[in-house]
Amino acid sequence: MIKLPDTIYVATAPTNMHLSFDRLAGLAREQLGGDPRGETLFVFHNTTRTLVKLLWHDGRGYSLLYRRLDRGTYRIPSAIPSGATRVSVSARELALLLDGVDARMLRDARRTSRSTR
Repeated sequence: MIKLPDTIYVATAPTNMHLSFDRLAGLAREQLGGDPRGETLFVFHNTTRTLVKLLWHDGRGYSLLYRRLDRGTYRIPSAIPSGATRVSVSARELALLLDGVDARMLRDARRTSRSTR
């Protein structure tokens, strides 16, 4: 069973998807200001938002999950403060991001269902 860290950071800028463990760990440290060997999962995406890589350290070594969508794009968080290099998301938001679900659509659906009651 894979245990993912509780702290999750999504990079706001696109990343070269040819990079692997060590170079992504360097980006996590230098550009995102996180500790790649700490209790943090880092999410990187490409320019077209069709590819994502998740990097985390489990105490024994790095793990890397690489995922590609056949259709559509990943919904990277859009409410990004000016100048931010990363956005913190919850495990639920990460699951929605990986499923390709747009969080705005969920909010709109909740508002609509509440107003019709």
